[in-house]
Amino acid sequence: MKQFNITPTHYIPHHLSHCSAAYFTSPYRESIGVVIDAIGEWDTASIWYINTENKQTEFRKLWSMKYPNSIGLFYSSVTQRLGLKPQEDEYILMGMAGWGIPNKRVQEELRQLLSRNNHRGCLDWDSKSMPDDNTEQWKFDIAHNTQIICEEEIMKIFKRAKSLVPNVDNFVYGGGVALNCVANSKIVERYPNLWILPNPGDGGSSLGSAAFVLGEHLNWDDTFLGYDIKGDYPYDKVLKELYKGNIVGVANGRAEYGPRALGNRSLLADPRGDDIKDKVNKIKKRQEFRPFAPAVLEEHAHEIFEMPVQKSQYMQFVAPCKYPDLYPAICHIDNTSRVQTVSKDDNPNFYRLIKEFYKKTGCPMLLNTSLNIKGMPIVNTREDGVMFEKKYGIKVF
Repeated sequence: MKQFNITPTHYIPHHLSHCSAAYFTSPYRESIGVVIDAIGEWDTASIWYINTENKQTEFRKLWSMKYPNSIGLFYSSVTQRLGLKPQEDEYILMGMAGWGIPNKRVQEELRQLLSRNNHRGCLDWDSKSMPDDNTEQWKFDIAHNTQIICEEEIMKIFKRAKSLVPNVDNFVYGGGVALNCVANSKIVERYPNLWILPNPGDGGSSLGSAAFVLGEHLNWDDTFLGYDIKGDYPYDKVLKELYKGNIVGVANGRAEYGPRALGNRSLLADPRGDDIKDKVNKIKKRQEFRPFAPAVLEEHAHEIFEMPVQKSQYMQFVAPCKYPDLYPAICHIDNTSRVQTVSKDDNPNFYRLIKEFYKKTGCPMLLNTSLNIKGMPIVNTREDGVMFEKKYGIKVF
């Protein structure tokens, strides 16, 4: 009879995989772990104490929130109530929030929904504060106030975490809610020693599970771990298009790990054009209100933005722009931007490209968004780039 080698199987609980991914890629050896997502098994939020001594790592769960209590599911259910796709379009709700205004009555209704432990209630929710006219401003207002409630609940969990481990200042943060860069900016102001994996949602769970079994910190140099398109970075070709005022795609080197395009699978443009944002949104078939991110040379970031952190190389935080009139293509309606800082260490090719653009134009940044159309896969191979160029008329190098 033929013999088969049985590979050992390890079961890693969902929140432990998130926490492990954040911790083993972080610079910390002792830290507080916070995980917030929709649901994993029965947990929807959890707090951990993590420490490595003598090459042995302890993950101790100190507290957890259980289903049906869930910040992530609450945010997703409002996403669906506003006509968006839950578990996918939450980032659009976050963008909509910038167009809304605070409303105490709406916030109270949202808190009541959150406290009912029945998030399907949001799907049939008829707000007393919805206007009688046919405008959709109420959607922006609901989004704005949902974001406020979400931030409040997140900060409660971080405050609880700190109270449980008062002598530790380092935080690692995982779970899908950690993609909410507006909330992240509030967290890091209060807890500056904060590490968030660039892929904190379920896409990072496999890494976290493997890292937990390995039991060692990973050599986390960069986030370019995906499919590799060979060839020299196309500086001259891309710059030629940018100097003409054109929108141009880059598909070169290894693809980014996580949901943010960071220069290797990017659609780029000059951020100073008044009509650039509308043009890019039209190409990508996105809503007109959607903002775009700036990729700025790290040494110039604090000149242009009120940065909550020194580095934001993974687009995890937002910052007010000091000169929104100069850079309309990368400023949201509230004059904030989801900033990507770029240094030689983060991405030497992308850094050199922006540096060359700066030398000629005096502008030390580019508009940077993912090289795909809404709802479609990202351009990942050379063949994908050729098809994108033919279909949408945007040159891809």
